[in-house]
Amino acid sequence: MTAPLLALDDLRLALPGAGGWAQVLRGIGFRMGRERVALVGESGSGKSMTARAIMRLLPRGARIAAKTLALDGRDLLAPPESEVARLRGKRIGLVLQDPRHALNPVLTVGAFLGEVWRTHKGGGRAEARDAALGALERVRIREPGRVIGAYPHELSGGMGQRVMIAAALMPEPDLLIADEPTSALDASIQAEILALIEDAVATRGMGLLLISHDLPLVGRYCDRVVVLHGGRVMEEIAAKDLVHARHPYTRGLLACLPRLSVRRDRLPVLDRDPAWAEGAP
Repeated sequence: MTAPLLALDDLRLALPGAGGWAQVLRGIGFRMGRERVALVGESGSGKSMTARAIMRLLPRGARIAAKTLALDGRDLLAPPESEVARLRGKRIGLVLQDPRHALNPVLTVGAFLGEVWRTHKGGGRAEARDAALGALERVRIREPGRVIGAYPHELSGGMGQRVMIAAALMPEPDLLIADEPTSALDASIQAEILALIEDAVATRGMGLLLISHDLPLVGRYCDRVVVLHGGRVMEEIAAKDLVHARHPYTRGLLACLPRLSVRRDRLPVLDRDPAWAEGAP
């Protein structure tokens, strides 16, 4: 039997704090192949921490455990940090929410992309520059020869996010994790960035793990949706069936969405059941 591209089973994560240990992930489990899967839920539900646990990008002192945490059958939990570091970028790409915080402010776009290329592909400066220009062209940046010499503060939000996508795609990873890649952008740019990610995933045959709080968006762009709350999986459902979700938490999230076709004096407020945090339906 072929191993799934990504497999998580009973993933648990605890972080140290002033009041003791905080249980952030409480048994996350799902599997995905070379498909588009969304992680959705409120802020604090564990979406981003799940992504960071997959990549082992965790704060010092974090306690992580799992029955299974594997990429293409390869254990991600047991190997030392040096071995996992070689998989980052090369096998797993990451696009963060805000390029202003993700890009190095003292490096030009060309220097940043060149560093990514040499780290994962090797080669000299001339080869890295050519690779950087090609990467910018693939994410549809106009005048890449000019942009390659720009610093992050000289880029618009949409252009900065395209640079981040270019960097994530340069090593040709098997899995792309996109953590709220459009939430810092205006609506006119959001669709362009999502179309760009969708095209790259389809063309390269990658898996996409899209982290979002936007239920209508993931319903359009993804194949499956994994709903998180309190560090647990509440429901896993085909994206096309999201409007017919069965778990009360998912239905509550959907009910809170404003609709232009329905007149309401006040939007509903999600009524959370404490039992959900304990894994009860």
